Amino acid sequence: MNERSSVTELADSLRREVERYPEGRKLPSSRALMERHQVSPGTVSRAIAVLAAEGLVISRPGAGVFRAAAFTTGPATGARRAPAGTARPGDLSWQEIALSSETGPRDLLAAPVFATLRVPPPDVIDLNSGYPHSSLLPERLLAAALARAGRRPGAWERPPTDGLTELRGWFARDIGGHDGPIATGDVLLTSGGQSGLTVAMRSLAAPGAPVLVESPTYPGILAVVRAAGLRPVPVPVDADGVRTDLLAEAFEATRARVFVCQPLFQNPTGAVLSPERRAEVLRIARAAGAFVVEDDFARLLVHADAPALPRPLAADDRDGVVVHLRSLTKAASPNLRVGALTARGPALARLRATQVVDSFFVPRPLQEATLELVADPGWARHLRALGTELRNRRTAAVAALHRELPGVLGSYRPGGYHLWLRLPEGVDDGVLTAAAMRAGVQVTPGRPYHAAEPPAANLRLSYAAAENSAQVVEGVHRLRAVLDEVATG
Repeated sequence: MNERSSVTELADSLRREVERYPEGRKLPSSRALMERHQVSPGTVSRAIAVLAAEGLVISRPGAGVFRAAAFTTGPATGARRAPAGTARPGDLSWQEIALSSETGPRDLLAAPVFATLRVPPPDVIDLNSGYPHSSLLPERLLAAALARAGRRPGAWERPPTDGLTELRGWFARDIGGHDGPIATGDVLLTSGGQSGLTVAMRSLAAPGAPVLVESPTYPGILAVVRAAGLRPVPVPVDADGVRTDLLAEAFEATRARVFVCQPLFQNPTGAVLSPERRAEVLRIARAAGAFVVEDDFARLLVHADAPALPRPLAADDRDGVVVHLRSLTKAASPNLRVGALTARGPALARLRATQVVDSFFVPRPLQEATLELVADPGWARHLRALGTELRNRRTAAVAALHRELPGVLGSYRPGGYHLWLRLPEGVDDGVLTAAAMRAGVQVTPGRPYHAAEPPAANLRLSYAAAENSAQVVEGVHRLRAVLDEVATG
């Protein structure tokens, strides 16, 4: 049984037991719960945390866990209600006027991002998330690195605003090579990739300006662009990456000064920018007097059977055209919110100013833990094991799709952790996604990946978030049944 389902079952059992307790009664000890339910200490602590978040119990360090103030349960829905006499909220309608703006509600901008972060119920196969399953992450390495980091001299002192020099140097070498154009002083640490994108967009373009984006592209990029008051302009992608002929036309038509792209394992298509187009992207941007923001999010997710990876665009740029973004989050943990922006000249000064106003600096213990992690010999072993498992899952997913849904993969080559599926004519991706969830598989609709009207209906399928390859295959099988049902009306 996996950890998530064990936590859910224990929480359900304890919930039924606790609701019979009088207020203030102490629950059995963690050891007693472990023996009674035959679960690990981590499962007990997570289940108690679930009940505490629901307001059922209160944890008192050194004393134990106790039944909280009484709540009642609604007869129809099972939802818990506050005790009689609890004050009702006041009139909040005035906030609609106070929060009104020309850009529209922020929750609409953030909706696709919330969707990618949604954790499905335990009985639903996750083919949606961009984060690998917890079994693929180096949790023991991270725990050990964090423990060592906490004991480092000065680990809890305030760090330099740009980040620790040693960690910035590691990123500079990892991105540009030992003799590349990127120096330690060209690196600015950020709180993960999404934060780095936000800093870049708010720094490099003025509100209202156009920003060129790949089409389709990661919805988080579109959300960041729009939240900064910028206007995303789509440039189509094919199996060799962004169409450079259309990129040149878009720069000329819009006079944009920023192009955001993912040259390696592009999200959602998996495309890798071809060698010919790499040089063209840099040439076109330089001629337009524009920056290329290179979101290198998936470099550590290379499959075991992949050919040698192309260098980052930043490694071949000596004119300061490329602003490079790198994060360890995908390969390490969603909680290791440490990334790096690299730039040179006035652009770096602008990025630094935006970052310090927004968040001051990345917490030093996380930076120290990152240094410990990447210096550990187990980190390289973890990346090799991750690459092997991603290859196995991709192989299983592609075979299942060819067998169950022939023709949906099209010309895109699988890469990273996702596949871009072309749906049959007349199938609505939103309707299919909702039906798939009801059938026990969570996938991602294609519409939010487009800055304008999409040319076709698509789905993105992630094979990294499921428990194993067998679950990926089962998810594809369920998806085929749902597609048959939706297609036939």
